[in-house]
Amino acid sequence: MKFEDLVAWREARELTLVIYGLTRREPLCRDFNLVGQIRSASVSIMNNLAEGWESLHPAEKISFYNYARRSCGEVRSMSYVLLDNKYIGETEWQDVYDHCVKVGKLISGLIRSTQKRE
Repeated sequence: MKFEDLVAWREARELTLVIYGLTRREPLCRDFNLVGQIRSASVSIMNNLAEGWESLHPAEKISFYNYARRSCGEVRSMSYVLLDNKYIGETEWQDVYDHCVKVGKLISGLIRSTQKRE
């Protein structure tokens, strides 16, 4: 199995696609710091899942999965900034929030399954 087969990675990829789509829109696209931060955090979820999967050492895997989970929390937190500043509406925010929660749960499952194999 490769990291691209992981449901968590595929869902993180979908979340990143959503974030990139939202951050291309006016006026959000002009909030360069916020756009860069939320994009970076969403990509970090994907990359840390991939790095964790590719690692041969369980402790290292768990460390990368924890980084991914924290980045997921960062995206979830920044979704409130998008909402509070009216860059997105309540429905879009709920979609981003729900996706973050889903990805976070999937990552937690990877962490638990890796811990069991240690």
